[in-house]
Formats: sequence, structure tokens, C-alpha cells
Amino acid sequence: AMAYTPGVAVPCLEINKSPEKVWDYTAKGNLVAVVSDGTAVLGLGNIGAEAGLPVMEGKAVLFKRFADIDALPICINRVADATGRTDAAKVIETVERLEPTFGGINLEDIGAPACFEIEQSLKKRMNIPVFHDDQHGTAIISLAAILNALKLINKNIEDCRFVINGAGAAGIACSEFYISAGAKRENFIMCDSKGVIHSGRKDLNKEKKLFAADTKARTLEDALVGADIFMGLSVGNIISKKMVRSMATSPIIFAMANPVPEIFPQDAWDAGAAVVGTGRTDFPNQINNVLGFPGIFRGALDVHASDINEAMKLAAAKALAELACFKIPPAILKMLKTAYPADAANKVFDGDCPLKATYVIPKPFDPRVVPHVARYVAEAAMDSGVANIKIDDLDAYEKSVTSRLRKANSKK
Repeated sequence: AMAYTPGVAVPCLEINKSPEKVWDYTAKGNLVAVVSDGTAVLGLGNIGAEAGLPVMEGKAVLFKRFADIDALPICINRVADATGRTDAAKVIETVERLEPTFGGINLEDIGAPACFEIEQSLKKRMNIPVFHDDQHGTAIISLAAILNALKLINKNIEDCRFVINGAGAAGIACSEFYISAGAKRENFIMCDSKGVIHSGRKDLNKEKKLFAADTKARTLEDALVGADIFMGLSVGNIISKKMVRSMATSPIIFAMANPVPEIFPQDAWDAGAAVVGTGRTDFPNQINNVLGFPGIFRGALDVHASDINEAMKLAAAKALAELACFKIPPAILKMLKTAYPADAANKVFDGDCPLKATYVIPKPFDPRVVPHVARYVAEAAMDSGVANIKIDDLDAYEKSVTSRLRKANSKK
């Protein structure tokens, strides 16, 4: 009687009078939709909504495990327009109608270029956070790693030349985000499957045109000469030692292709790379999106944010970069050494400031990550005016998230 009729009428009437009470009386405040049309699923490509469902279910599990957020996978059938491309308008209309139920929308595995229009339109139309993790997750985590790597080699981001290999959702988003953090657009060369994206090409979509460089470089090998930072979001085994040696002094290499990176770390180090990261757990400096989205959504939900904006994303990157410089408490140090024995053997986690070439980003299973990211994201939401409730004591809030996650995971 209390869970359903007649008792359920009480919250219904309260929400009817004051719609904002839906956050208090329902699951909305801790519920995220993981939405996909199955057009760009991991490395599998356009496999369809049904085949993409296991991935969305897995993402929902990660939300619960890392942030105690309830997440519901929603796979929608792809609708094509006359050209055979995804009809973005239909996807937008479908997702927009979900707003009454969910506190946030995580877009997942939606192919480019439709993903750009879908996210941008939904952010304008909806009053809850909309976040395409394939774009912004990689951008946030990699920026944190880049900022720390630059500390180690004493370079500034505004002076660095970037080569981005891969011009899909992640490549475009990473580049734009690095520019938000201080990099200069004129210092970017982006490559796709046809080579350098240059001003003479006539086959570019509007997103790629923003990175059409006025350069004589036509190949990835040409582009890398004198570059400070390489970000690979493409295919494996395309970077040679010779190409690394042609880069600037102490280059930074993030080879993100999975399972085979663009260049293996040892080869990059042998050729003079200062810092190397990949997308793999068995190499140092794994750029893993699970470092980002759980804490980002935790912080956004806890202040009832209407958006995940640029300030919040930059705050998340800052939080991760900062955490890699903090001394690791003994209990957490013991856990990390057990979880990552190879790193422990190389004393990766040791020292008052563990930041080093093999540790520029925290580990995904570090229990400090989500609370620290959530704190910075919540603060940025309040400072930028998109939070609907205020947290007065951020130190206490970070501790409360730590306690919440400890209790949630102790039950499993």
C-alpha cells in the first residue's frame, strides 16, 4: 500500500505541484541512461542496436561499481536518412523524450559525424547532463596525462605541436579540449585514413575542416617531424622508431589503438620518448575512460546539474592530474601494489609525489579517483551556474562519496 496504491499518490501529487521534487521522491537523481544506436561499437563498428546491447550493459555495471550510479542501457534502432547515414534528428527526438525519467544521459558508441550533431542538439534541448563518453572521456583522461607529462619535461601546452592520428569522435573532441586547456589550434596536424587533413583537401566534413592545416605535410611520417605530442586514436603498428626520433626532444606518445597500439611502449622509449601511454592495462599510463565518467556523473548528479559543461570537464582533468601527484595512503598503496604487481615491482607508486614517466595518471582501481573527480566537477558546476543545489562543504562531500562507495562495494 505504501509502495504502490494508495500510498504512491502522495509523491505523485507533490511532484505535480512542484516538478523539481521528482529528484527527491524518485530514482531520477541517481539514474543515468546509457544510450546507443550501435553504429560505432568499440572496435566492432556498425553492428546494430541488439549486438551493441552487451556493451551498454557492461557500461551500466561500471557506473554502479565505480560510482554507485544506477544506469539503464537503452539501445535504439538506427534510422537512416536518404544517404544511408544515421538520421540524427530521429535519435535526438527519441532521447529528448527520456528526460522525465533520467538524471543524465551517457551517449555511447554512436558513429561520427552524427554523434556531434546528436550531442550538441540534446545539450541545447535538455535540462539534464548529456555526455558522449567516446568524445569527452578520452579527451579528459588524456589531457590530465598530458599536463603531468609536460611537468616532467618542463614544457608548456601552448608551445607544443600536436599530431592527432584519427579524426573520428575522439580525435576531434581531444583536439578541441586541448585547445580549451591552452593549446593553439595552429599547432595541430590531424590525420585520417587518407593522410594529413590539409587546407587543399575537398573531402572534409565540417568538423575536419576546423583542423585543415596549412602545411606541406601529406603523410603521418611528414607530420611527426618536430612534433612534441602524438595522440593515436587509430590503428596499430603505424609508428616506427625512426618517426619517433624525428619528433621534438623528449616527445610524448599516447598510442591508444587496441589491442595493438600504434607503437609499443618499449619501442617508443628506445627511440627517445619521454612519456608513453596506451589504452592497455598491461602497460604504464593506461588512458581508461573509467577514470572519468563515474566521477563526472557522480558530481553532476549530486548537484542536480543541468549540463556537463567545459568548465566541469576541465575540472575533472585537473582533479586527475592533481591526484597523480598526491602521496598514496598506506592502505590504498597496499591495495594498488596487489592489483598492479608489475608497477609495484618498479616502485611506480612510491614517494611523497609519485608522479613520474611511468605514472602520469592514476590507476582505475584507485578508490580516491571517483570522490576526487566528483568533488571538482560539483564545484565547477556550482561556479559555472549549472548546479541546482549547493554543496557548502566540499571536503565533507568528498569524504561522503568515499564512504558511500566503500559501503556500496562492501555489499558485493
